Amino acid sequence: MPEERRQTTGVGTPLLASRLTPGPLPGPVVLRPRLLRQLDEGTAVPVTLVVAPAGWGKTTLLTSWYQAATGGDPVWGGPVTDAADGGRAGSPTTVGAGEPDLSESGSGRDRPDLGWVSVEAGDDGERLWSYLAAALRPAVGPPRSAALDGPPRPDQLEVLAAALAARERAVLLVLDDLHRITDPAAVAGLEFLLRHCEQRLRLVVGARAGVPLAVHRWRLAGELTELGPDDLAFTGDEVADLLTAHGTALPAEGVRRLRERTGGWPAALRFAALALPGQPDPARWVGQLGGDQPDIAGYLREEVLGGLDPDDRELLRSTAVADAVCAGLADAVTGRPDTGARLAELAGVGGVLRHDDGRPPWYRCHPLLADLLRDELARLPTEHVRELHRRAAGWYADNGRPADGLRHALVGGDWAGATELFLMTWPELAPYDRECSAAPPPPPAETMARDPELALACAAERAYAGDLSAAEGYLRLAGAAGELPVPRRERFVRLVAAVELAVVRWSDDIPAVRAAAARLLATHSATRAPGGQDRPPAVPPVAEPRGTTVEDADGWAVAGTALGLVDVAAGELGSAQRQLEAASLAARTAGWVRTELAGASRVALLCAIRGELRRAEAGAHSALALPPCQGWSCRTDCGYAYLALAVVALLRDQPEEAAANLALAEPAIVEPAARAVVALSRSQLLRDAGDLAGGYRLLVAARERLGESRGELDRWLRGAEADLRAARGDLDTARELLAGTGPELAVGLARVELRAGDEQTAEAVLPDWQAAEAVDWPLPVRVEAAVLNVVLAERAGDDRRAHRTLEVALDLAGGEGIRRPFTRADPELRDLLAAHLDTGTAHWSAVSDLVRGAAEPDEWAGPAGAALAEPLTEREVTILRYLQSILSNVEIAAELSLSINTVKTHVRNIYRKLDATRRREAVRRARDLRLI
Repeated sequence: MPEERRQTTGVGTPLLASRLTPGPLPGPVVLRPRLLRQLDEGTAVPVTLVVAPAGWGKTTLLTSWYQAATGGDPVWGGPVTDAADGGRAGSPTTVGAGEPDLSESGSGRDRPDLGWVSVEAGDDGERLWSYLAAALRPAVGPPRSAALDGPPRPDQLEVLAAALAARERAVLLVLDDLHRITDPAAVAGLEFLLRHCEQRLRLVVGARAGVPLAVHRWRLAGELTELGPDDLAFTGDEVADLLTAHGTALPAEGVRRLRERTGGWPAALRFAALALPGQPDPARWVGQLGGDQPDIAGYLREEVLGGLDPDDRELLRSTAVADAVCAGLADAVTGRPDTGARLAELAGVGGVLRHDDGRPPWYRCHPLLADLLRDELARLPTEHVRELHRRAAGWYADNGRPADGLRHALVGGDWAGATELFLMTWPELAPYDRECSAAPPPPPAETMARDPELALACAAERAYAGDLSAAEGYLRLAGAAGELPVPRRERFVRLVAAVELAVVRWSDDIPAVRAAAARLLATHSATRAPGGQDRPPAVPPVAEPRGTTVEDADGWAVAGTALGLVDVAAGELGSAQRQLEAASLAARTAGWVRTELAGASRVALLCAIRGELRRAEAGAHSALALPPCQGWSCRTDCGYAYLALAVVALLRDQPEEAAANLALAEPAIVEPAARAVVALSRSQLLRDAGDLAGGYRLLVAARERLGESRGELDRWLRGAEADLRAARGDLDTARELLAGTGPELAVGLARVELRAGDEQTAEAVLPDWQAAEAVDWPLPVRVEAAVLNVVLAERAGDDRRAHRTLEVALDLAGGEGIRRPFTRADPELRDLLAAHLDTGTAHWSAVSDLVRGAAEPDEWAGPAGAALAEPLTEREVTILRYLQSILSNVEIAAELSLSINTVKTHVRNIYRKLDATRRREAVRRARDLRLI
């Protein structure tokens, strides 16, 4: 071995150069500048944590960033396991502690001062501080760092902190694998430096769980940057780049599937990239990729599970019977009283579990780790595994999750319990969104022959999961059973109808769904005529189910919800809203919370689409407050409530709030009609941001997914697409899109003609928005028509008509707080709004805010004037709004077509109710109460 200079610690142990510099990047590499940028921006604060379980490429990220900062190429290494994460290429040479590769000599004056320490298992305080001294020596000099070759004394730390504080620029110190320090006292001195060095020391830490730093304190002080698995996960484009770098390729669907199965986990992606070139059918191999794949399973056992306490590993394995668990479910399954604390610990910073933001929180493993745990579970004695499922079934049944309870009861072989649960909770087993799950093992044939209701329970469970062929098979078994005793016969007919409706709900055959719903309703007394004859099996009329029995309410809840959903699919939104309202009320009567949520959340969305914003907002918040809104499994129905709030925010011109609610809604929305609303909302936000092409692409894709004409929704999409095409100058195609009937299309065509400069044609095609039938239009369409009429009047030089029409438009919009037609209209309308302030308006505050571009005027956000002992009448509120203007009482009377004496009487009443003596005082008091 060649002669080398070396420096030893106080006990004579040499320092390894390989621990003071990062190792080489593994290849092939994929450029991921977004992560390097996050680190660059993050190091503006004292502590940056890169924390994730094994295999997330923490060391590779830190290495690439370090090399870029010290003059190397800013590249990101390919996904690596933590074997590569912590591995160091080359022989373990030793160097003097003051001579790491990071010396300032030759590094250039403009490069930042960087240090690197790789922490190893077994490092105690003495060993750690020897390496910290070596890493900091280039920045603070040998005299101040030499004393830190062992655990430093307080006075030595103060000297070092003072030396760091005196520097002009900060020192960045990378500490990789800091979780390996098990003695909290070993880093106490490091925290002392951070507190007293005037932020001249910046730590960049790579670790798994259990970081021995005061993370919460740094986070609370706003002095912490965190990168976790969500940041380190590969995006779809990065997955494709990785496969290309490894000499293989997949179609777009295969890349999406690979990203979905791995969750973007770098280690698994690297295993897949290495294995794919040898596969005869790569796309099929990706479809079968799971945690039982030998390389992945071995890595998970050694690197992820191997470091856990045996009790924690058993907790993870036992709770793997469920896709996600909360503390209560985990307690029930394991019989342990402490699972809440253990789950929280396992989901801590960089932990092996992820949790949602619910109360209580729900936890789940990475999909591949869950595969491995279930594989281990399957190796246990059958009866033990069945008992775990039975415990889970009991907890779900007791906590309002009958579908999950039914599935676990069947897997656990509890046939009697499964049948009882089905009979007691069948309305909550109606499917509204497909929730794929593995099929439980079928009960013995002789058992189902003796109990056809068990076969129906199996059919209901499979229908809920979207496994239609299995559900239909169980239905045939139930139908082949012998004659039931009379007390059970009528109930059995009702249950068969309910399960048949659940099965046909997955089809696109709208008449078949309506017929199945009619058959179910025909089995209930609520649908029978006084003479005892059933109504014909056509579409049942919408009815108010008050006064019906709970059993009747069951049928109305299930059948009415199904009918409402097919009306949504058909684009018959008005009928859908009425059906779902009645169904939601029936579900509330019967106590079926999930069914109520399914109807209430969609009613909120339909109200928002039609411009009933206050009702939509209240309904959405009420739906979100229902008990099932906890855990991953209940997010689907809540998605529609969030989408309703997004539409409300969009129409009130609150783009940030709209975008935030869309982000919550979008992952949960699966129905084509609701997806179309998402696309429409997203396209409007993109257009507002100037991205017309992006908005156009979303609309085209949404129309394709929606298929053939779906009534009102199709007209909304066509109108929005035509508006975008017209904005891009494609007027002819815009006109073609707007061919047909419906107020949305007619108003859209008038807008296109106005954009083309043909005011005469625009006025001719603009429908009569003040006609009696216009009351049934969606309110945003009416307001948009009124605004177009205002612009047409102004362009014709008829200012008086323009201002009168504008006042009517403000009346229409003000009740619900609709702002978008005003704020996103042509610039000339803004000038007209400004002039409208001087002509006298009952909406002075609202118009003033529109002109100023305020985000959310109080008047339009909803009145809060409940403090009055005697509330103002509607007419008094109207006159109160005029009192804000410069109009006299005579002029107000002329505007409202009232006598002057009537106006004076109303004004006196306003003063009395507001305890005011003058106009200005009354206006100020009304504004304080948010009456205007």
